This record gives sequence, structure tokens and C-alpha cells, in this order.
Amino acid sequence: MKAWNTWERVLLALLCVLLLAFGVGQPGFMSLETLADSSFNFSEKGLLALALALLIVCGEIDLSIAAILALSSLAMGLALRAGFGPWAIAGAALLSGMLAGAFNGLLVARCGLPSIVVTIGTLSLYRGLALVVLGEQSISGYPEIFSTLGNAYLSEITGLRWLRVPIEFGLLLVFALALGLLLHRSTMGRRIYAIGANPVAARFSGVAVGRYRFALFVLSGLMAAVAAILLTGRIGSTRPNIALGWELDAITMAILGGVAIEGGRGSIVGTMLAVLLLGLFSFGMGMANVSGIVMSMVVGVLLIVSMILPRLLPRPGVRA
Repeated sequence: MKAWNTWERVLLALLCVLLLAFGVGQPGFMSLETLADSSFNFSEKGLLALALALLIVCGEIDLSIAAILALSSLAMGLALRAGFGPWAIAGAALLSGMLAGAFNGLLVARCGLPSIVVTIGTLSLYRGLALVVLGEQSISGYPEIFSTLGNAYLSEITGLRWLRVPIEFGLLLVFALALGLLLHRSTMGRRIYAIGANPVAARFSGVAVGRYRFALFVLSGLMAAVAAILLTGRIGSTRPNIALGWELDAITMAILGGVAIEGGRGSIVGTMLAVLLLGLFSFGMGMANVSGIVMSMVVGVLLIVSMILPRLLPRPGVRA
């Protein structure tokens, strides 16, 4: 097990300072119940950030990931209207997300188009589809299992009273562990780093660069679909503006976590620390009744700072 790099230690220190500051300034913030409930505020965004972390390490980006979430939620709503059951509704979301990610991957990996341009276009396409189909309406009345996934605690389904952790956050940790093992403890992970560091050299080394890029875009769509199932269940409806602007928050989490925007460097540990840091910060600011506009400004500042500061710290080299 490799030691944490310098930036991850900085994030951990900032997380401790944040907990101390809000613990002193906001009564009740440090209670276990409040901290557990706060994870409802960022678990779905964390899933998006994990997917983006892998893509950015590989030297790509997906600006349409929140729009894919909206498209997957729309697929759930249409399946519900068609009279399908819970499994088919969830399957519609997953299939829609993977197809949307595959379309992005096809344009990038097969056609050689820049991912930032492709996903700006598909962001408008996927979000536009949701807006056109739904208009000013929303779709509600989902089976109870979706509300349970989005709002219940692990203690309620396991019978372990001490395990008062939201199901959403438990799933986030499971995906973080799985993707962490993939990125840091597998041949595929080493190849993802190699592609991000130098795609030409990786290709000459025998790495199927196009296939890896395509697979990561499909994974991005799949993660967006999982987030759509959880978010739709939590709010109880499919709405035209669901997850609007979340791509900025997810990208900020990944970059703040130490993922180099130019590719080839980053870690799942750092990304998860950034998810916790930014998520708890937003929750604490909400408790303090800080306006959403101010919090959006703070997110923008953090995005800039998170790209500058890691370059001023010692670099440990490529994490693998």
C-alpha cells in the first residue's frame, strides 16, 4: 500500500479543519446523525466525480455526464408511464446511460474527435431531449423501492441499528473501492495512466487506446445512470431540470482531488477526500443559510485553486 501523496495529506488536513470550524460554528453539525444525513447532499455527485476521475486520468473529459443523468431519469419516467416494473425501470436507466456514454465514446475513440467538443455537443443534445419530452411537467409515482434506495439507511435493511449510514453513501463507498482497485491495482489501471501520460507511446506499446477510451465513456454513462436511479428515488420524480449544472461540481471534485487535467495523474483516494470536503462544505454553508449564488462562486474559486496549488507541491510521480 503506497503512502498518500502530498496533496492527499493537504486534503485530509483541510477536511479536519472544516469539521472543526463547522463543529464550533454550527451547533449539531458534528453529531453522527447530521454527518450521516449530510451525505445525501453529495453521494450522487460523488458517483459522477469517480467516473470523471478515471476519464480525466486517461486524458479525456465528459461534460455531458449530468445531462446523461437527466436522460437516464427520463428513461425511468417513460418506462414507468409504459407500466413496467421496478427492474425494467432501473434497466431502462442503465441502458440509456450506457448508450449515451457509448455514443460519446464512439465519437471520441472511433472518429478521433476531441472529447471536450463532443461532450459539449451531447450535453445540449441529452439535456435538450429531456427538456423537450418533459416540457414543464414532471413524472412521479415511482415504486417504493426507489424511494428506499434514495432515502433509507443501511440500518433499516440490515437490522443493525448502529449502521445508520444512507444506502446512497454505502453504494458510493462500494463504487469507490471497486474503481480504486481497478485504477491502482490492475493492469487496466496502469494502462489508463499510460494513455493519459502519453497516448502515442501507449499505442506503440501495444495498448488498445481507442478501446480503453470507449470503455471509460461507457462506464461514465453507467455511473450517471446509477446516480439517476438514486436521485430520482430520493426526490420522488423525474424533472426537466434534474441535476442541472452538476457537471461543474463533479469536475471540481475530481480536480480538487488531485486529478491532473492534462491526464496521467490522480487517485481515487484524493477524489473521495475532495467529495467529502466539498460535500460537507456545501452542507455546512447550507446550514448557515448561505445563498446558492455564493456557494456557486466558491465552487468556481475552488476549481481554479485546485488546479494551481498541486503544481506548487512536490510531485510523487504517477500513481499506479
